[in-house]
Amino acid sequence: MMLSFFDQFMSPTYMGVPLIALAITLPWILYPAPTSRWVNNRLLTLQGWFINRLNQQIFLPINQGGHKWAILLTSLMIFLITLIILGLLPYTFTPTTQLSLNMAFAVPLWLATVIIGMRNQPTAALGHLLPEGTPTPLIPVLIIIETISLFIRPLALGVRLTANFTAGHLLIQLIATAAFVLLPMMPTVAILTATVLFLLTLLEVAVAMIQAYVFVLLLSLYLQENV
Repeated sequence: MMLSFFDQFMSPTYMGVPLIALAITLPWILYPAPTSRWVNNRLLTLQGWFINRLNQQIFLPINQGGHKWAILLTSLMIFLITLIILGLLPYTFTPTTQLSLNMAFAVPLWLATVIIGMRNQPTAALGHLLPEGTPTPLIPVLIIIETISLFIRPLALGVRLTANFTAGHLLIQLIATAAFVLLPMMPTVAILTATVLFLLTLLEVAVAMIQAYVFVLLLSLYLQENV
């Protein structure tokens, strides 16, 4: 029985229990725990340097009130990167190919930024719906357009993650299948195809880091508008 290429995106179950919860919990076990010693090992030093550089890049344009989100957004980015890279291993499942999970990340955080803006500076938050100097006849139309674009933001965050990694995993599976089929018939072409597959896997790792960074960066921009 031949399986569909899309079967890899189905949430695996064991005895009727979905294993997506295990796939989400497992990355936290892999992170090294912080220590109170003055001198850390190389892994902890590299982890601290990476987190510091990330915070500087994301929170530099945001005022002091938005820095409270540093731990949340940094943890989210590291978590997304780990989930996606683990999903590139053979016989594993990538939770970020599920739109429901990505929307569960995007909607609450986007909604929190909107609520913060409406609570702290309601006039400025509502002012984003109507650019200054808009002609009077265009005011109703622009308010509707800006409102729609506001509510599309979390959908764009979730769909961007889902589409990128669904397409990447499908392409990897197609090329891997082609390499296995060509191996007995044309070994040279199969080796070239396997080389392309290896390069594509490296590209997918880079895409994982970039997409996780873009996800957190867009959330920080939404936060910057409302604090």
